[in-house]
Amino acid sequence: MDNVWSRNQKPLRQTLTLERIVAEAVALLDEEGVGRLTMRRLAERLDTGSTTLYWHVKTKDDVLDLAMDEVFREVRLDDLAELAAGLPGPMQRGGGTERGGLAGLGGPTGLGGLAGLAGPTGATALAGSESAVSGAGGEGVGAAAIGGGGVAGGDAGGGGGGAAGNRDAAGTGGAAGAGSGGSRVGGDWRAPVRGLMRRWRGALLRHPWSATLLDRPLMGPNALRRTEFLYETLTAAGFAAPKTAAYSLSNYVMGSVIMQVTWERSGGIDTGAYLRERADDYPALAEHGLEHDWDATFDEGLGYLLEGMARSRT
Repeated sequence: MDNVWSRNQKPLRQTLTLERIVAEAVALLDEEGVGRLTMRRLAERLDTGSTTLYWHVKTKDDVLDLAMDEVFREVRLDDLAELAAGLPGPMQRGGGTERGGLAGLGGPTGLGGLAGLAGPTGATALAGSESAVSGAGGEGVGAAAIGGGGVAGGDAGGGGGGAAGNRDAAGTGGAAGAGSGGSRVGGDWRAPVRGLMRRWRGALLRHPWSATLLDRPLMGPNALRRTEFLYETLTAAGFAAPKTAAYSLSNYVMGSVIMQVTWERSGGIDTGAYLRERADDYPALAEHGLEHDWDATFDEGLGYLLEGMARSRT
């Protein structure tokens, strides 16, 4: 007997959507790096043809831009906005007034991705080398995207068990200068800013290939919403030039991520022994060394930066 009921049925293909394309692209990049991403390979993983894929995305660059913006999607804002709500406002948002000026972030406003400062950080030095970084999973915001129900966890997400990963979600503990130089306009603007910078770093380190793409314009809605949050927070804190402050913060994060990804990919060079053998030439380096806990060092350096920014406003 040969009829529709007796024949083996082919499994139905999932409908191809932009969300599926982006998710699969991120998975491919996590597994194999930027150098292995091609439209043909992505189409194969999606069980579709390249022609069908091109209906949704025109070029590989489009895919990379979408994947980068998906990384930013992992950076939670909800609790940070609550922390920032005590800063002066209110700010108008879509015809309504948000409590305290920063709660309830709206859509993109055209500002460059995290201050639009993707260029002068040395990111291009990593091009073509995206092998996985040990410990990049670490603590911090989990791998799931924020938009579909939120992600719990800390903020460091970087090195695996370092000091920053064990602090509270807002990043209010421990960093240098965290207890002094408070805002002269009320509220501690540093808590939400610290949390945002930690989470951005964590997201980038969970996807080490992203460090090779930081020289691209970050103009997707997820990057822009987080940039808007940073600008609003800094403006409400009393910074006359929030772009300059955001520039300093974003370059600190990007430089830290690029250095860690590059260093860990190099295979763990024993710099300590090298410097100790040359202590007469480099006594300070021989004493203090170049090796460190990535999370703790990042958090301490961020504290210094925030403290200096706070003092510059007084």
